[in-house]
Amino acid sequence: MKTIILKVDNTVDDIGRYQQSVDMLKRGEVVAFPTETVYGLGAIATDEKSVAKIYEAKGRPADNPLIIHIGTEEEVGHYAKHISEKAKQLMKAFWPGPLTLVFDQVQNKIAPNALSGVETVGLRMPNHPVALQLLRLLKLPLAAPSANRSGKPSPTEAAHVEKDLQGCIPLILDGGQTGVGLESTVIDMTTTPPAILRPGGITKEMIEAVIGSVEVAHSLGKEETPRSPGMKYVHYAPEAPLFLIEANEDKVKQAVMNCHEKGQKVAIIGPNELKVAAADWYFAIGSNEKIEEMAMNLYKALRQCDGTDADLILAVETNVSGVGEAFMNRLHKAADGKRYKSFE
Repeated sequence: MKTIILKVDNTVDDIGRYQQSVDMLKRGEVVAFPTETVYGLGAIATDEKSVAKIYEAKGRPADNPLIIHIGTEEEVGHYAKHISEKAKQLMKAFWPGPLTLVFDQVQNKIAPNALSGVETVGLRMPNHPVALQLLRLLKLPLAAPSANRSGKPSPTEAAHVEKDLQGCIPLILDGGQTGVGLESTVIDMTTTPPAILRPGGITKEMIEAVIGSVEVAHSLGKEETPRSPGMKYVHYAPEAPLFLIEANEDKVKQAVMNCHEKGQKVAIIGPNELKVAAADWYFAIGSNEKIEEMAMNLYKALRQCDGTDADLILAVETNVSGVGEAFMNRLHKAADGKRYKSFE
């Protein structure tokens, strides 16, 4: 299969290119497109055969449900029921935007394989001109996980999608680099109080300022069925083993020294302020004072590590306030919880 890449300019009317994408989707194909978080791999969510192509292209586990993207708030009632006042308040405050709301599903609307056997549906309206134009022209919901091979760092540029899925999907809409850089916050509105299933750019503090107290759900065991992507499997992992390390310059330098003594090459992902000259590669992703900037650049740095011949990667931790919680959630997943300890 040849993968076509179509560049779209957010400020120019590219209706012909959008129509080409819509036509392809309506023929049952998948299309990669940018959102404000990461690039998504979309298929019409009501078409089981189309949705199956997402799992095939990504190599995604069948019990990992997909988030459903819609172009207007009015569509929520087509696919969800028991829409509470708190849910409406969150939609008013954060839609379009990087917030997915989980509801009880309206039966027989969304393809069963998109929901992986759960009785709920996660809906979001993305805040990206390309995504919204595509959805509103299509006038159908799109099931759309991140457009990467399952388990690998999510794509924030069309080139990342091409690297992972070239020859596996027919079309990539190239709308430039994404903004937020981390997948949407997912909150379960079927529980009391609502529970955050996956942290993201819309923080717990921001949500609680609108609807009051919410809980944070725990990660799942191997036998449990996830209610949201990102709850169960190792995600976002680069090719070399990744370890978390404390944001302490002396400890990071000692870790690099230990690696070199073992003949290992080491790449570091960390803040601008903590450059370690002895590291074989140091990918500075932003200021410690600007967690949003670090979050936006995290996946790109993970992919840059794949362009090296590093034997291992050290990722410097940050505090977990605000977006830092989502940032550290992704690093924990990428490292599968592993910390670098041999220097202690």
